[in-house]
Amino acid sequence: MEEQKNNPLHGKTLEMILVQLVDEYGWEELGNRIKINSFTHNPSIKSSLTFLRKTPWAREKVERLYLKTFK
Repeated sequence: MEEQKNNPLHGKTLEMILVQLVDEYGWEELGNRIKINSFTHNPSIKSSLTFLRKTPWAREKVERLYLKTFK
């Protein structure tokens, strides 16, 4: 518990993060900001979550954009 008190993403799911970013930017702008095919070619929450869960570098970029946007 001690470790997580300074983690700004604690309690937020990847799906919640992605949905908020899509609501804020839309798929097109999100794809411009983070070059990921699942954001630019036939985007969906489900396909993007599958990719992000398997790809640490992409998830890190999404989390950084979330923190930058909603801080």
